[in-house]
Amino acid sequence: MTLTAKKIILASKSPRRKELLENAGYTVRLFIKEVTEDYPASLELDMVAEYLSIKKANECKEAIESGSILLAADSVVILDNIIYGKPKDEEDAINILQKLSGKTHKVITGVCLKSETKQISFSSLSLVTMDILTTEEIKYYIDNYKPYDKAGAYGVQEWIGLCKISNIEGSYVNIMGLPVDLVYKKLQEF
Repeated sequence: MTLTAKKIILASKSPRRKELLENAGYTVRLFIKEVTEDYPASLELDMVAEYLSIKKANECKEAIESGSILLAADSVVILDNIIYGKPKDEEDAINILQKLSGKTHKVITGVCLKSETKQISFSSLSLVTMDILTTEEIKYYIDNYKPYDKAGAYGVQEWIGLCKISNIEGSYVNIMGLPVDLVYKKLQEF
């Protein structure tokens, strides 16, 4: 049996998560279901991503087949005790990037693995330092990369990551949306 023999059912619309898992050698099938991304106001912000991944897994459990594992994930960007999710529109994306500009923020991805008989969840934290972004750079990025499906209004694998991220502590792929190194380890234990 190969190291990546387990069939993964990915409860996500993210093309990046699917690509990351496939690049790691897994067979992946998408299962897409709209799940509201709300959480209790009393929840610690560092626990929101994991909470949402568990919620997604539980709401998508009908997709689990014999011998497969459902993987649900959610990423959040946190700065100054505020979660910056996916921008609603261009104005929101501009506001988010202005807030992140010149600062270090957290990217936390929560993951839930669920089979017919078992469930585990975990989180990964990365710290990202973004250089100061000019208004022109923000407009260029939004116009060319349309980051409306990305927490924090940016993708680390795109222009901002290449030109304006000066430091990363933690997993790079976690910032892309899935800590594949940790997922691999947990799947081996699962």
